Amino acid sequence: MGKKRWAVRLAAALLLAAGAAAQQKPAEWKPLFDGKSLEGWRETPFTGRGKVWVEDGVLMLGAGTLTGVTWTAAFPTSNYEVRFEAARLEGNDFFAGLTFPVQDSYCSWIVGGWGGGVVGLSNVDGWAAADNQTYQWREFENRRWYRLRLRVTGERIQAWIDDEEYVNQELAGHVINLRFGEIKLSAPFGFASYGTTAGLRKMEYRLLPAPRDGR
Repeated sequence: MGKKRWAVRLAAALLLAAGAAAQQKPAEWKPLFDGKSLEGWRETPFTGRGKVWVEDGVLMLGAGTLTGVTWTAAFPTSNYEVRFEAARLEGNDFFAGLTFPVQDSYCSWIVGGWGGGVVGLSNVDGWAAADNQTYQWREFENRRWYRLRLRVTGERIQAWIDDEEYVNQELAGHVINLRFGEIKLSAPFGFASYGTTAGLRKMEYRLLPAPRDGR
């Protein structure tokens, strides 16, 4: 093979490799909250809910039985990540209850529940976060901001608090759904707090590259 033809083929191969690598990179992060208003959100109609408002770049969920906001636009059902910061400002229960799509179902990631420290998914195989294999306990300080990140793929659900992994739940062979009750009003994607005044900020999401098998 001549040197010129070899160089052309090498260049083409490099371009293909670069294109494939680019396709495997996650998309850019997109904002879910403008820091000024509830644009894109609606107050979730929970019974006994508290006030929802925006203050100094923070989406505030006032203390109520359940208080929350639900996203009003389309949201992916798999191969995505969400990141945000949350703080429990007053109270002693969950301040970051994120309900999210998982393929054709939904699930909630509870942070600080059941008296203030339970972290886990509700539900897995019919069991809530305090009773299934995703359960962990962590102490949370009021008025401290925590960085949270959730990843959903066709294979598993993963979640991190301040870059420490707390959830790594396989999907195969398990039933993922919501706990019975009004949390269903958060679907398909929403945040909630329970008996607690919570703050949310820097909420973003991005799409992840789909695996080659299409899941």
